Amino acid sequence: MTVQPLAAPAAATGSPGQHRIFSGIQPSGIVHLGNDLGAIRNYVALQSHFEAIYCIVDYHALTSTHQADVLRERTRQMAAALLALGLDPDRCTLFVQSHRPEHTELAWLFATVTPVSWVERTPTYKEKAAQQPDDVNHALLTYPILQAADIAIYHADRVPVGKDQAAHLELSREILRAFNRRYGETFVEPLAVYTEAPLVLGTDGRKMSKSIGNTIDILGDPELVRRQVMSMVTDTQRIKRTDPGRPEICNVCQLQRFFGDDYEALWEGERTARTGCVDMKRLLADRITTHYAPARERYRELMAEPAQVDGVLEAGANRLRPQAAATLATVRERMGLR
Repeated sequence: MTVQPLAAPAAATGSPGQHRIFSGIQPSGIVHLGNDLGAIRNYVALQSHFEAIYCIVDYHALTSTHQADVLRERTRQMAAALLALGLDPDRCTLFVQSHRPEHTELAWLFATVTPVSWVERTPTYKEKAAQQPDDVNHALLTYPILQAADIAIYHADRVPVGKDQAAHLELSREILRAFNRRYGETFVEPLAVYTEAPLVLGTDGRKMSKSIGNTIDILGDPELVRRQVMSMVTDTQRIKRTDPGRPEICNVCQLQRFFGDDYEALWEGERTARTGCVDMKRLLADRITTHYAPARERYRELMAEPAQVDGVLEAGANRLRPQAAATLATVRERMGLR
């Protein structure tokens, strides 16, 4: 993991000398390889260096998930997966967004200082509208305002992002800047903590996504993982087993980097045709199932004890209650609300 150099600590953001980070993750259910490599591994690393607040953003999920039972189940699955993959409630705060409804009140108040043109230009809005043209709801448009409230309500001064997500954070900074201009200095503008967030391609060569159905479900049954890996697209120009491979464009070869230090030797085997695509798939499947075996077992234990998962989430929300209430009290006073 790499992060940007940090400036002097902002005042009143956690323990002396420690920055507070905030990040939200969609409750997409059972996590896939892209979730872990793109976000969760960074979450686990960051909890040792920051006062870390991690939120399962079920309010945000309502922009596309409208089945109540599905949302509840996916939220618990995501919480169990995060815990199984290494989040430690003693070193971070994990909670569900809707368990602190103060987020939505602050989002409404931020909406009064946010020009419509700012949210209309958001690339995510255009992408989502294209993906679900029959369900372009208002929340898709105002999604970034709630994101700004998520960060600001706990005065987080750092937000972990990949470099391709910097524009999303900048909009949150603009919203907080607009509030400060109108009502006085209230919020710190959070800085990015740039993390390694590789683009993880799915079994069909497109970005891994549950909505597409091209995932590798790392906490699923090993036989399922094996079938998913064996279905992966590799080097489409390599017709015969004896043809030299191109590991730099082969998704299976690229993923070997995350599961062993010998990937360069494996790549050379592909270039010289000592190994074939099927060999690489079998090896990757073995390494993924072995690597995630402890997390898979822990996930099953947690899902069998939902009260334990719910207790962690409740404790996290309760821990944040005083900060959320204090932030809203200040904002109401500055905006003239009684």
